Amino acid sequence: MADVDRDTNPGAPMAPKTADLSPEVAARTLMRRALKGSLATLDLSSGHPYASLVTIATDVDGTPLFLISTLAAHTKNLESDARASLLFDGTDAAGDPLAGGRVTVVGRATRTQRAAARPRFLSRHPAARGYADFPDFAFYELALERAHFIGGFGRIVDLAPADLLIDIKDAPQLVAAHDDIVAHMNEDHSAAIALYATVLAGAPGGPWRMTGLDPEGLDLVCDGMTCRLPFARTVRTPDEARQELVALAARAREQQPDQ
Repeated sequence: MADVDRDTNPGAPMAPKTADLSPEVAARTLMRRALKGSLATLDLSSGHPYASLVTIATDVDGTPLFLISTLAAHTKNLESDARASLLFDGTDAAGDPLAGGRVTVVGRATRTQRAAARPRFLSRHPAARGYADFPDFAFYELALERAHFIGGFGRIVDLAPADLLIDIKDAPQLVAAHDDIVAHMNEDHSAAIALYATVLAGAPGGPWRMTGLDPEGLDLVCDGMTCRLPFARTVRTPDEARQELVALAARAREQQPDQ
């Protein structure tokens, strides 16, 4: 079974079992599965903390990405002072939200030059294609400096960037083939993707899509729900990724209930 549960709220992302994961893995899972987050910037006029809602994606290495307009207050704040933080909330519909997982990442937010920023973000948020090319919109990244993870009462850990980001220097082939792999899976293997979500992650049925993969696992989205499936081993090449995807599909078919 994947490290996610079916949430009691069908419109919310499925919550990772943060209690069953190390703080580092739990924090990375929260970040990978998030569709939105709370962005805190420093108000341009007063210097007070200013919190706003932004839609989120991650680069292959886990760096947070977001698409914002220069007309927005948070963007004007960042142009004056790049210091910012993002809160990833995994509590969802929990009866006691304070017992759930969340992670705050702190760093500096600037316009990104990452080649993967646009495809990774738009794969995650296809509705953004309607405004991504407007002249006042730009993709930003948060360069991580530290993080604070809370996995419930008494489970509080400070994390470093190395705990949250994956070193992809030895995975250039996987990064180069990323978009083609995701497109191929969505176009030719939608049945396998459905099994990943419904059997391995325990998610409800629906038009599940793969939005990305990385050396540690893959990400799926469907109608506001998300899930994260880890690979059994770290992958660095397209062939290794193919082997893991095939293995996940085989495992899902083995576990699929008899019809």
